[in-house]
Amino acid sequence: MTTRTLFATRFYQGELGDADLLAELEDAALSLAREDRAGRAWSKQQGYPGYTSYASLNDLPVRNPVFDDLRRVLDKHVRRFVDEAYLDLGGRRLKLDSLWVNVLKGSGGHSGHIHPHSVVSGTIYVRVPEGAQGLKLEDPRLPMMMAAPLRRRDAPEDAQTFVYATPAEGSIFLWESWLRHEVPAGQAKSERISISFNYR
Repeated sequence: MTTRTLFATRFYQGELGDADLLAELEDAALSLAREDRAGRAWSKQQGYPGYTSYASLNDLPVRNPVFDDLRRVLDKHVRRFVDEAYLDLGGRRLKLDSLWVNVLKGSGGHSGHIHPHSVVSGTIYVRVPEGAQGLKLEDPRLPMMMAAPLRRRDAPEDAQTFVYATPAEGSIFLWESWLRHEVPAGQAKSERISISFNYR
């Protein structure tokens, strides 16, 4: 008898590997958090615990060259992930569709969601203070499990209902955009800075 693992969900973890670029991204993110009044207002209106440029600025790689430098790095990681996920793009390449900054309060979180109309989504972690939470990933079959019992605590990662990915500063996480994910509330004393993005 054999038991096989089917329908694997790929999750990519890479590294920026450029301390200077990471420092420039931190400066740029904090500058946006200070100067983007529309973004601050939207964040407050939506109850976002901190600042995000998600709804206010959609031209960051044009607005600031440091975000275009990041785009070039991300393009390479996304191409590698597309290959490792066996995605058939018909000879085309994915293109960065949107990119936004998140400056999340130490105790802040972000509820579960997906990224519609995209193929690959991801986050690069710019500042990760002690006590900040990483990324909580949800088994995409969860809505169909109906009467399925909970998984045992000793189940391997690929059999868990939720997987927690812990970032370091410079970590790049990529996943297919349909994969539901969230940021649990943290316990950090300072802000967590990340930059999220979509490719399609």
